[in-house]
Amino acid sequence: MTIRVKFFASLREQITNPNAEVDSSLAQTVSDVWKQATDEPMPPHVLCSVNLEHQEATAPVADGDEVAFFPPITGG
Repeated sequence: MTIRVKFFASLREQITNPNAEVDSSLAQTVSDVWKQATDEPMPPHVLCSVNLEHQEATAPVADGDEVAFFPPITGG
């Protein structure tokens, strides 16, 4: 009963375990997944996805989901 967690780009460099797994019974939302996967506070404007679909931090998660976190995208 796990949720796979992935961190990308600069987040991947900051997180101790960029390919973590979280016990699904401890996480009900995307932000709960972040809290279980790392001791770092979630930065503002982090982009989140659940099973390859963009989601808000308040979106629900379930056993077997893959949750990914991306830093804000900028460009010019």
